[in-house]
Amino acid sequence: MQLSKTEEQLMQYLWKKKSAFMKDLLESYPDPKPANTTVATLLKRMNDKGFIDYKLSGKSREYFPLVKKSDYFSKHVNRLIKNFFNDSSSQFASFFTKETNLSRKELEDLRAIIDNEIQKK
Repeated sequence: MQLSKTEEQLMQYLWKKKSAFMKDLLESYPDPKPANTTVATLLKRMNDKGFIDYKLSGKSREYFPLVKKSDYFSKHVNRLIKNFFNDSSSQFASFFTKETNLSRKELEDLRAIIDNEIQKK
Protein backbone atom coordinates (compact mmCIF):
# COMPACT_ATOMS: atom_id res chain seq x y z
CA MET A 1 0.00 0.00 0.00
CA GLN A 2 1.14 3.53 -0.74
CA LEU A 3 0.67 6.97 0.79
CA SER A 4 -0.72 9.93 -1.14
CA LYS A 5 1.48 13.05 -1.41
CA THR A 6 -0.39 14.76 1.45
CA GLU A 7 -0.22 11.64 3.61
CA GLU A 8 3.48 11.30 2.84
CA GLN A 9 4.10 14.90 3.91
CA LEU A 10 2.34 14.26 7.22
CA MET A 11 4.23 10.99 7.64
CA GLN A 12 7.52 12.90 7.20
CA TYR A 13 6.57 15.09 10.18
CA LEU A 14 5.63 12.03 12.23
CA TRP A 15 8.87 10.20 11.39
CA LYS A 16 10.81 13.27 12.46
CA LYS A 17 8.95 13.59 15.78
CA LYS A 18 8.70 9.80 16.39
CA SER A 19 5.35 10.35 18.15
CA ALA A 20 3.06 13.36 18.28
CA PHE A 21 -0.36 14.68 19.11
CA MET A 22 -2.39 16.26 16.33
CA LYS A 23 -1.60 19.78 17.60
CA ASP A 24 2.13 19.00 17.35
CA LEU A 25 1.70 17.77 13.79
CA LEU A 26 -0.30 20.87 12.86
CA GLU A 27 2.53 23.05 14.17
CA SER A 28 4.94 21.27 11.81
CA TYR A 29 3.13 22.59 8.74
CA PRO A 30 4.18 25.90 7.21
CA ASP A 31 1.59 28.68 6.95
CA PRO A 32 -1.13 28.53 5.83
CA LYS A 33 -1.72 25.48 7.98
CA PRO A 34 -4.31 22.89 6.97
CA ALA A 35 -7.59 22.63 8.87
CA ASN A 36 -7.74 20.31 11.89
CA THR A 37 -10.34 18.22 10.06
CA THR A 38 -7.98 17.76 7.09
CA VAL A 39 -5.18 16.46 9.29
CA ALA A 40 -7.61 14.27 11.24
CA THR A 41 -8.83 12.74 7.96
CA LEU A 42 -5.25 12.10 6.81
CA LEU A 43 -4.39 10.48 10.14
CA LYS A 44 -7.45 8.22 9.93
CA ARG A 45 -6.60 7.14 6.38
CA MET A 46 -2.97 6.48 7.35
CA ASN A 47 -4.16 4.44 10.34
CA ASP A 48 -6.57 2.47 8.14
CA LYS A 49 -3.69 1.71 5.74
CA GLY A 50 -1.55 0.43 8.62
CA PHE A 51 1.14 3.11 8.47
CA ILE A 52 0.45 4.64 11.89
CA ASP A 53 -1.28 3.87 15.16
CA TYR A 54 -2.05 5.82 18.28
CA LYS A 55 -2.37 5.47 22.00
CA LEU A 56 -4.95 7.32 24.01
CA SER A 57 -3.69 9.85 26.51
CA GLY A 58 -6.82 11.12 28.23
CA LYS A 59 -9.06 12.26 25.39
CA SER A 60 -6.13 12.92 23.05
CA ARG A 61 -4.45 10.55 20.64
CA GLU A 62 -0.69 10.29 20.47
CA TYR A 63 0.22 9.07 16.98
CA PHE A 64 3.31 7.06 16.10
CA PRO A 65 4.59 5.41 12.91
CA LEU A 66 4.31 1.65 12.40
CA VAL A 67 6.46 1.78 9.26
CA LYS A 68 10.10 2.86 9.37
CA LYS A 69 11.10 5.64 7.00
CA SER A 70 13.91 3.50 5.54
CA ASP A 71 11.49 0.61 4.82
CA TYR A 72 9.00 2.93 3.12
CA PHE A 73 11.73 4.59 1.07
CA SER A 74 13.19 1.22 0.05
CA LYS A 75 9.81 -0.02 -1.23
CA HIS A 76 9.29 3.30 -3.01
CA VAL A 77 12.66 3.07 -4.79
CA ASN A 78 12.12 -0.60 -5.70
CA ARG A 79 8.71 0.27 -7.16
CA LEU A 80 10.35 3.10 -9.14
CA ILE A 81 13.02 0.73 -10.50
CA LYS A 82 10.37 -1.84 -11.46
CA ASN A 83 8.01 0.64 -13.12
CA PHE A 84 10.45 2.99 -14.88
CA PHE A 85 13.62 0.98 -15.39
CA ASN A 86 12.29 -2.45 -16.44
CA ASP A 87 13.16 -3.87 -13.02
CA SER A 88 16.84 -3.20 -13.79
CA SER A 89 18.98 -1.70 -11.04
CA SER A 90 21.74 -1.18 -13.61
CA GLN A 91 19.47 0.99 -15.77
CA PHE A 92 18.48 2.95 -12.68
CA ALA A 93 22.13 3.42 -11.62
CA SER A 94 23.09 4.50 -15.13
CA PHE A 95 20.26 7.04 -15.26
CA PHE A 96 21.01 8.26 -11.74
CA THR A 97 24.72 8.82 -12.38
CA LYS A 98 24.28 10.41 -15.82
CA GLU A 99 21.15 12.53 -15.33
CA THR A 100 21.85 13.97 -11.90
CA ASN A 101 24.41 16.63 -11.20
CA LEU A 102 26.73 14.51 -9.09
CA SER A 103 30.18 15.91 -8.45
CA ARG A 104 33.32 13.84 -8.95
CA LYS A 105 33.57 13.45 -5.15
CA GLU A 106 29.97 12.20 -4.93
CA LEU A 107 30.61 9.69 -7.72
CA GLU A 108 33.77 8.49 -5.96
CA ASP A 109 31.82 8.14 -2.70
CA LEU A 110 29.17 6.16 -4.57
CA ARG A 111 31.85 3.90 -6.04
CA ALA A 112 33.26 3.29 -2.54
CA ILE A 113 29.79 2.32 -1.28
CA ILE A 114 29.32 -0.09 -4.18
CA ASP A 115 32.81 -1.57 -3.74
CA ASN A 116 32.10 -2.07 -0.04
CA GLU A 117 28.83 -3.89 -0.80
CA ILE A 118 30.60 -6.10 -3.37
CA GLN A 119 33.19 -7.10 -0.77
CA LYS A 120 30.43 -8.06 1.68
CA LYS A 121 28.92 -10.52 -0.83
